Amino acid sequence: MASAPFTPASPMGFWQTFGPRADPVTALNWGFSALSVAVVVIVTVLVVAGVVTRAQRGVTDMAGLAVSRPPGGMRWIYIGVALTFVALVASLIWTVAVLAAVNSPAGRPAVTLEVTGHQWWWEVAYDGGPGESFTTANEIHIPAGAPVEVKLKGADVIHSFWIPALTGKTDTIPGRTNLAWLQADRPGVYRGQCAEYCGEQHAHMALYVKADAPADFEAWRQGQLKPGAVPATPDAIAGQQVFFERCGACHTVRGTEAGGAVGPDLTHLMSRTTIAAGTLPNTVANLSGWIENPQALKPGAKMPATYVPPAQLAQLRAYLETLR
Repeated sequence: MASAPFTPASPMGFWQTFGPRADPVTALNWGFSALSVAVVVIVTVLVVAGVVTRAQRGVTDMAGLAVSRPPGGMRWIYIGVALTFVALVASLIWTVAVLAAVNSPAGRPAVTLEVTGHQWWWEVAYDGGPGESFTTANEIHIPAGAPVEVKLKGADVIHSFWIPALTGKTDTIPGRTNLAWLQADRPGVYRGQCAEYCGEQHAHMALYVKADAPADFEAWRQGQLKPGAVPATPDAIAGQQVFFERCGACHTVRGTEAGGAVGPDLTHLMSRTTIAAGTLPNTVANLSGWIENPQALKPGAKMPATYVPPAQLAQLRAYLETLR
């Protein structure tokens, strides 16, 4: 069975963040929000004060008032312009300082990822050099407390990579590589989402970042480097052959003859907690339904509906459950 579903450290949002790539921006958001509220309050108070003052003076015919410039009237304009100038300059300086702070990590990235946006899932390649690289999908593991470099690409249309608790939005554009980075200061699970409308299933294009303690991350990485498990039971052995015949043209299981590159790499499928880019928990029942008719669960998905006889489906499921 798959591990327990990820439980995000907090609901997806950008008002509370957990790393140096996002924290300065969050502080800026709070500051600008407070400034905006202050401006609205001040303007409202001045307008109400003006109305009340006019009413107390008994002025009812505004059109009949003579044009005049009372002594000291320009003082309020000078004060307003001065305060506005100071606020705008301070905002500009703060914004530039934040942009400089989040432009690049303070230290060398501990991990380099290549994330490719597909309709509608995320391909995640870990670049560790010869013999140390592997590919997974939709769930990203990183070591807590260390910066991670992310190279972003688009496979079909423009998508947008967004983990609001850890990093801002960066587009994935076909034919171009954009750079981003993120860092989680503490272990936890952080939900992400495609933030650029990309078609029918845009809303079901989620991803999760799991920040592990360094030792746990290394254990996970070593497990992911291993090839697909060798089936040991008769059903799993028969299911592997069914997989080669029906699934191997689109999906990869490293260490086997299945080498398709259209869909996600399934070498360690059962180590993931969701399928279909966060659409469904990774359970045996959901896997069966997804294999037989993905269009019923995620209409428009690129995986076609495939009829698999019940006996073969049971064998296929037995094989997939070995891919941990």
